[in-house]
Amino acid sequence: MENSRRKFIKQSAIFTAATYAGTMGMSAKSYGRIIGANDRVRVGVVGFSDRFKDTLLPCFLNHNKELNFDIVGLSDLWNYRRDLGIEHLKEKFGHDIKACRNNDELYAMKDLDAVIISTADFQHALHTIEAVKANCDAYVEKPFAETMDDAKAALKAVKATDRIVQIGSQRRSGENYANAAKYIQDGKFGPITAVDLVWNVNQPGRWRRPELVAKLKEEDIDWKRFLLNRPTEAFDPRKYLEYRLFWPYSSGMPGQWMSHQIDTVHWFTNLKHPRSVVANGGIYTWKDGRRNWDSMVAVFDYGQPNAEDGFQVTFTSRMQNSVGDVGEVYYSNGGELNLITNKVSPKGGLKEKEAAAMGLKANLLPEFDLSKSEIKAATGANMGGDLLTSGHMRNWMECIRSRKTPNGPVEAGYSHSIANIMTNAAVRTGAKAIFDENRQEVIANGKVFKY
Repeated sequence: MENSRRKFIKQSAIFTAATYAGTMGMSAKSYGRIIGANDRVRVGVVGFSDRFKDTLLPCFLNHNKELNFDIVGLSDLWNYRRDLGIEHLKEKFGHDIKACRNNDELYAMKDLDAVIISTADFQHALHTIEAVKANCDAYVEKPFAETMDDAKAALKAVKATDRIVQIGSQRRSGENYANAAKYIQDGKFGPITAVDLVWNVNQPGRWRRPELVAKLKEEDIDWKRFLLNRPTEAFDPRKYLEYRLFWPYSSGMPGQWMSHQIDTVHWFTNLKHPRSVVANGGIYTWKDGRRNWDSMVAVFDYGQPNAEDGFQVTFTSRMQNSVGDVGEVYYSNGGELNLITNKVSPKGGLKEKEAAAMGLKANLLPEFDLSKSEIKAATGANMGGDLLTSGHMRNWMECIRSRKTPNGPVEAGYSHSIANIMTNAAVRTGAKAIFDENRQEVIANGKVFKY
């Protein structure tokens, strides 16, 4: 009965689209993709990760009843996590969930409309390609890609379809960040002179999963399928579960944390990538066999290509002292735009005495509140997750129905991936990384950076 109803609604939408397209100049095919307002959107889960369980699912549950979305299937390579996920989702939704050993089984389901992808960092781009080729919309966790080959292939695949792909850069759905973007783009801030990005924690267990590592046996997963296009390597439960610590499965700090923050630079300035990146750091404290650094500083040069003006961005991250916490601060000659306090202020701006010494006038920004009103999740009772991600999830769900471009489009993911890969290239080679615009490749030491 449900399948018949869905078929009728979709056929009606196509018929309506054919009539509407004649007057509005839009193709019937485009409107045939719109899911009826009363039609339930059936969602699959790609990877029962901690991120999905603890954040993405609660955020989905904030809106699914109102917007008529349901979760119907889950794919996970590990039988243990797959079974946990199925039971958890059954409890939340009150009905059976299809258990899938891999994504082939998931996309073989009938009437699957969309997927939520929260797998290992290096898999996001490739899993996005699978999703859009299966005619599914997708919410994709960041980083979008860890190599340019994957980034280019995924961008091409998405752009060849009309699928709605939301990159999990949830700052793009925050009112304070939207206000900051408008403030800068309206010219009120003046030219950006510098940006400080900071992400500091003091967590020896960050990205570690020792109890799960002890449970995982090679016979319980498809290790070859997990590796996808990465070089063949012997089974290692740590690389499967603690992948954030091991290149080439993750770049660690750049992909996990910096990709969020550097995305705001691209958004606010409409620049697509840095002109160059240098980086330094190391594994100074947590010597547990990891490959990725526990402390780093990356310095970016941003601006128009071949222009003399521009600005510098620094990303500082450490995992053994949390002073400085997490935040983004933008500077101009007139003051600062602080996304920790959500205030624009004249702090650090050019004062009268210093200006007069060079025959100039003072340049001090007026105070401005970037959080004029509280960030809203646009829902009633909030059952979990953070407000930024809740708003971002809702935006994706609404765009699935409207077919409008979401707040975090695939192009944003492509851009943060370039910055991420340039940073990782600088980390791995010790050289200044640049981007070859014509070839769409990251270059370090005169060579295209791969692994």
